[in-house]
Amino acid sequence: MSRTLRVSTRNASFQQWQALLTNRTKRQRAGEFLVQGVRPITLAVEHGWHVRTLLYPDGRQLSRWARDLLDRVGVTRVAMDPELLAELGGKDEERPELVAVVAQPPDQLNRITTGRTTTGTTASGGTTTGRTIPTGRSPGRTGDGDDLLVVVFDRPTTPGNIGTLVRSADAFGASGVIITGHAADPYDPKAVRASTGSLFAVPVVRVPGHREVLDWVDSLADRHPSIKIVGTDEHGEVEVADQDLTGPRIVLIGNETHGLSSAWRQACHRMVRIPITGAASSLNAATAATVVLYEAVRQRSRSNRNDTGNAALPGTGRAAFPSGPGPVGQRS
Repeated sequence: MSRTLRVSTRNASFQQWQALLTNRTKRQRAGEFLVQGVRPITLAVEHGWHVRTLLYPDGRQLSRWARDLLDRVGVTRVAMDPELLAELGGKDEERPELVAVVAQPPDQLNRITTGRTTTGTTASGGTTTGRTIPTGRSPGRTGDGDDLLVVVFDRPTTPGNIGTLVRSADAFGASGVIITGHAADPYDPKAVRASTGSLFAVPVVRVPGHREVLDWVDSLADRHPSIKIVGTDEHGEVEVADQDLTGPRIVLIGNETHGLSSAWRQACHRMVRIPITGAASSLNAATAATVVLYEAVRQRSRSNRNDTGNAALPGTGRAAFPSGPGPVGQRS
């Protein structure tokens, strides 16, 4: 039976949870983050994320949803002074009915393709031994077929952009999202809030840089010989609608200010552009990702699923990738 604790002062436990709101280092060290809202908490539970603790306002009448969740999820429950719980709600005007303390999954790229981890270190410093991590994949979402579609966000600086991109990736059936380099934290409250729960439905993995991703893509080449890396830039070679986005694809989105790094540009098989008009000189990074993801889904829904090779699709006029047997991660 789950135990229930009470917190009525700013004790050590409260201070630790409060730090998860603002301190990235402490989030990483603890391997956990805060989640609030009916939809995000519900999705976290439904997709098997490890909820460590549920906080609720002491002495307040709870909704049926909150009562059912507290009864169903067998974790430590904390009845907290309502004013203190409101502080954990951040800057939201509406006071949270529940706040969940959720464990961060390990940052391993094979979560995207297999849903499993190899032996290694988790976000909280523990170890994994090839066990399944039941996090971040909606029912029916594929991660290892010819419809593989992964978004790489290079050095994003804004948590809200990460959350918005993750939401779009979920909406358009992407296999996963990879955050590279010195970047904002996908477990920052602003990112979690902007994802509106999609963080729990699509794998999101952080890696130090491009090399780890390219090595991973190389490891997929035997199963996916037609895998290609597509970068985005306002000066891209072809418009996104004219580029074949069927088959296994890795889509690159650059930093909000500086775009893609030179290393990523060299790794791309093709750079595409999104045509825009008016006074705007560019699109928000998350918006650009949404456009490319929509175009990929549009093409895939109209194309013969068996035609995922390197040639342009018959009758579409879409550009084939440059010819040549160059290794994955290098432009021909």
